[in-house]
Amino acid sequence: MCSNTNTNDLGLTDASCSCGTHAHNSAGATVTGVGLTTHTYEVSGMTCGHCVSSVTEEVSRLDGVSKVDVQLVPGGASLLTVLSAVELDRGAVAAAIDEAGYALAAEPQ
Repeated sequence: MCSNTNTNDLGLTDASCSCGTHAHNSAGATVTGVGLTTHTYEVSGMTCGHCVSSVTEEVSRLDGVSKVDVQLVPGGASLLTVLSAVELDRGAVAAAIDEAGYALAAEPQ
């Protein structure tokens, strides 16, 4: 990340960058405006609360992850939302989900 920072009306420094070079345009990712990015993935094979706990635990271990939320869809693709301070590598997320015993759904074409 570059060294640019923003200062708000209270004189507090915001770590988010306004230089425009850090666009988070990867599929499923949006910038929250405070230096955090929300990533959304679909996970197949989850059927219960234990599945949710397992995926949450493994994904939470990834560097930069601050929050994990799973919307369980038994028999379908569950929605995994990850809030992180860094851009996440899809392969690392897939590996974490695999470690929990489930699969990252194919990326839309």
